[in-house]
Amino acid sequence: MANKLHIALLFGGNSSEHDVSKRSAHNIYDAMDKEKYDVDVFLISREGIFMSPEDSRRVFDGEDEDTVVAEAMKHIDLSNPLANIQNLGDVKDIDLFYPVVHGNLGEDGTLQALFRILNKPYIGPGIAASAISFDKDLTKRILNQAGIRNTKYELLTDQTKDQYTYASLVEKLGSEVLFVKAAKQGSSVGINRVTNQAEFEAGLADALQYDYKVLVEAGLNRPREVFIAILGNEEPRASRIGGIVLPEEDAWYDYNNKFVDASGMVFELPVVLDESVTQEITEMALAAYKALGLVGLTRIDFMLDEHNVPYLGEPNTLPGFTNISLYPQMWEVSGLSYSALIDEIINYGLAEFERNAKISYDFISLGEERVGKKEYNAERAE
Repeated sequence: MANKLHIALLFGGNSSEHDVSKRSAHNIYDAMDKEKYDVDVFLISREGIFMSPEDSRRVFDGEDEDTVVAEAMKHIDLSNPLANIQNLGDVKDIDLFYPVVHGNLGEDGTLQALFRILNKPYIGPGIAASAISFDKDLTKRILNQAGIRNTKYELLTDQTKDQYTYASLVEKLGSEVLFVKAAKQGSSVGINRVTNQAEFEAGLADALQYDYKVLVEAGLNRPREVFIAILGNEEPRASRIGGIVLPEEDAWYDYNNKFVDASGMVFELPVVLDESVTQEITEMALAAYKALGLVGLTRIDFMLDEHNVPYLGEPNTLPGFTNISLYPQMWEVSGLSYSALIDEIINYGLAEFERNAKISYDFISLGEERVGKKEYNAERAE
């Protein structure tokens, strides 16, 4: 390894959060100490193709992505089974992959599996933890098994959806406000707040665009959203807690609030809560982090009901780093600068790689195969 770490910064991706990823990548790149890191950028197109470092840099520096990608695709042989990733070979001696790819093919374990095959360090949680945490249904199953409070829900699929109505779900979940969510999506994409049958049907149709599994969750009375950032591997630590105050006309924290127009939002950093509530949220977050097998970094979202009882919402294993994003802001108010945060994330990625390298994968020779006597029961076979 050279004096400087050679980092491959991946951004874009085949998901609804493609443009969010591009914003996050710029902030992370700018915060990286160039005295410590040599950084090559790789754009993953909306079709899931890794662009060359040269073409990626053109987009990163502001050229029109569609034009650059269209030109590049003329020179990519899609009959090659490795066409999607062949441009990774243009850069030698990568010391660590830094994915800033949100959502599908980024946070769902797919990229992590690629890095594992390449036998290279990377930042963030591993394959299984990423995949489980990206699936809201699997996340809730583990939270429930670990005794970590979260909202009641019912799982629907494209095969079972006709068995449910808004009224039947209200009766089962005990709430007239329901949230219909695609199981595997992020940043409020494929999520709808529903209060009647027509809204339920529209929300279900929207969610099924993104996944064949759909969660219907019970709403809380006068909910308040708060967030906590977790950092670390075997001994993770938690930031101070952040909160948001929505504009009066907005019923919930949707995609527009998060990434498009946050001008009406109030960010409380840190949020003022009773010490007992702060402690409970922190303990729940750390317990969930360990139960889900997370390492590196994760933002965990919570909802507080009208009595300030916390309910764990979901983990975000590669949280946004846009100017609006709360993960880096929560660490800043906790005393950790943006640049120092990036250093720690990278160091945790390297440490996890070294830890996993100690796991043995020795193979035992089977030797000559010996098969026992087989007895067939003719009557039962008929």
